[in-house]
Amino acid sequence: MNIDFHYGVIYIAARIGGMTAADARTVAHACQYVDDATTSGILRFKGGETFERFASAHKLFDYANTENDQNRLVWTPFHFLPAGEGITLEEKAICRPDSEVAREVVRRAIRQRDAQTGLHRLGVTLHTYVDTWAHQGFSGIESSWNRVHFLEAQDCTHKSWLARLESVAGHLFEHVEADLLTIALPVGHGAALHYPDQPWARWHYIDGRNNLVSRHNLPDFVQAAEMACRAVRGYLAGREDFETQPGMPDDVRNAVSRLLDTSRNPDDNQRLLTVREWVKAGRIPGLKEALPGYIGKGRNSWKYQATGLLCDDDTGDRPEWSHAFEKSDYRLFHDAVKQHRFVTTQEILPARGLRIA
Repeated sequence: MNIDFHYGVIYIAARIGGMTAADARTVAHACQYVDDATTSGILRFKGGETFERFASAHKLFDYANTENDQNRLVWTPFHFLPAGEGITLEEKAICRPDSEVAREVVRRAIRQRDAQTGLHRLGVTLHTYVDTWAHQGFSGIESSWNRVHFLEAQDCTHKSWLARLESVAGHLFEHVEADLLTIALPVGHGAALHYPDQPWARWHYIDGRNNLVSRHNLPDFVQAAEMACRAVRGYLAGREDFETQPGMPDDVRNAVSRLLDTSRNPDDNQRLLTVREWVKAGRIPGLKEALPGYIGKGRNSWKYQATGLLCDDDTGDRPEWSHAFEKSDYRLFHDAVKQHRFVTTQEILPARGLRIA
């Protein structure tokens, strides 16, 4: 999923679920920031203080990261949560929508609702949770299950592109699609291009086990929004059985479905603008207010507000530590990321026979 869902739709789900506007913005920002927190390592302050950060995503040019150990620490707990189903490690590592593992991750976040990092932890968790619908069938480890053959979509954009290449490459094209893309992008849904993250997409492919997989994203994305709303209600009520809580009212669910289906700009930032316009105009029943834009990097970002640093490469700059840093969204987010990663990789997954880190 992209920023239109992780920030825009999650904000809607949080507000409809009963959160204040301020808390909903924090949760939605943390949800999207999982995709933008690409700086790891020790942040060093002028007075000698230090703070450990863990990147919850790779930089864009590292998407094809070939260091499987790092992939398991980043892609698996945050973007391709294993369902723990099957016999082999490859089978257990496959991401499935709304799996029992995913629900347990949400329950753990609800259990920590009174912690200082509670809202940020919920945002990180919701990113992982809703991605189980978009990233189903793929895994965050190098696996033959991530192979994609004969990818086609209803809009025919990719199909036409394939046809043009086939006219040039002839019978060699199957190897270009099935082997080169998968070798270049061995983790996650890289070989499936952008289709898993487009809310309206209808597409199909042959997976690494020669099974035909047909996907229609819209009902999956609407269900993800519905369950995110239930998770918020569970969080607010302190109910770990969040799946039993009320979801979005029918008119809200229908509006969200229309929004996701009709906003088809390939630029996800433009789609976020549409989400914000709908919220401001009251096109989501029961919700009519301004949703501020999202700032993930640079001036006025969470990192800048906490440290004054403008760029990711901060090895040469040392900010002043203060008690304000301890209360900052930046510190709370990174601690929430570390909490989420530990609980997921060291407790939940091993309990289901899956040791990946």
